Amino acid sequence: MLFQTGYDRLYAADAAGAARAFRLACAADPASGEAWGALADSTRDAGEAAGALAACGRAVALDPGVWPWRIALAEALRTAGRFEEAVATGRVLTAERPDSATARLGLARALAAVGRREEALEEYREAVALRPGDREAALELAALLVEAGDALGAVELLQPLSRRDPEDADLHAAIGRAWIALQEPAKALTALRRAEGLDSEGRLGCAALIAALEGGAGEDLSAAYVRALFDRYADRFDQDLVGKLGYSAPALLREAVDRLGAASGVGVPERGAPGLRVLDLGCGTGLAGVAFRPLAGHLAGVDLAPRMVEKARARALYDELSVGDVVAALAPAPGSWDLLVAADVLVYLGDLTALFEGAAKALRPAGRFAATVERLDGEAAAPGYALGASRRYAHSEAYLRETAAAAGLTVLLMETCSPRREKGVGVPGLLFIVEKPAA
Repeated sequence: MLFQTGYDRLYAADAAGAARAFRLACAADPASGEAWGALADSTRDAGEAAGALAACGRAVALDPGVWPWRIALAEALRTAGRFEEAVATGRVLTAERPDSATARLGLARALAAVGRREEALEEYREAVALRPGDREAALELAALLVEAGDALGAVELLQPLSRRDPEDADLHAAIGRAWIALQEPAKALTALRRAEGLDSEGRLGCAALIAALEGGAGEDLSAAYVRALFDRYADRFDQDLVGKLGYSAPALLREAVDRLGAASGVGVPERGAPGLRVLDLGCGTGLAGVAFRPLAGHLAGVDLAPRMVEKARARALYDELSVGDVVAALAPAPGSWDLLVAADVLVYLGDLTALFEGAAKALRPAGRFAATVERLDGEAAAPGYALGASRRYAHSEAYLRETAAAAGLTVLLMETCSPRREKGVGVPGLLFIVEKPAA
């Protein structure tokens, strides 16, 4: 009778009433694992974390072979804030049943709670692979992917789910937030407006995001977008870029550096000879490193995408490699570089002010900065650069000259080039070399 009352209350969404009935059942028969398990369910639903943990523990102690109670115990440990115990319990469960999506998901949540993000991502991916239709797991994984800088992965995960369930406001809102992280305002607005239309109570907070985007926020590219893009592209980068797109920026830059050095005889002593300290900004897989290694006594590289850096490291060309932002990479060692190289990298930056200022500080006297950009032709309106449909920036020659001059750099060379092809046609570009004044 007590069980029937408890389940009736539970099915009627009266978790507190169900918990009262199941407590009486446990008191009447303390050796009943079923009673303790039912009490654990009802107290959990009633928001009583401590009560749920105690009841789960008792149920498992009475009958450790019941899998759902053991799963519930791991969840109760996490809910009660005993995260390390939840992780340990989850490890045992997933070892016993590696094909259990529920166990994987519980372990993922516990790992995320203790800040072990990479391990959590691995378990979330396993859970989603085992149970592809689990929107809750997919939403949690997507949120963690955005936090980890892989918002593109979050979009790719959630879009198929949103197509299967186009009325799910949570999915559209999550996709919108991922597009914001990728600095795709138009796509973000589409998803967020859809979510807002489905979210009659406004619980998802889409209105404020929409207002910010409509006000012009999010127009620039972000580090998250670039990192996600190139981490996915790393394995086929060299083949596609060189083979399909005719990528020639490193070779063009090397030829220009050699030509200018031989012609001017001014600048870094023995320019063109081995021994220069060279920093490859946005090194990617190291294609520019191949071109500039013969000039370098010390060759360093930096790139936002960890997998691209791994590919560069495999070339065994660089003396130093790091994952990070190119502007930030200029700050740690002022006045220490003879040559900065940016081959087809500035297309992912709009405003180059901070980069030129950083270069001026990072270079030694008479040090040089050589780079390619996509060319913005015609009478370019302020600010002198524009984001194209390909999600790459183009810069005007006037903007490059003005920005370099404002940073105290002298333009030694500014010429047209075509650093790569697009749809079989050469992309219009500019190659420049600027110099820091000699001391």
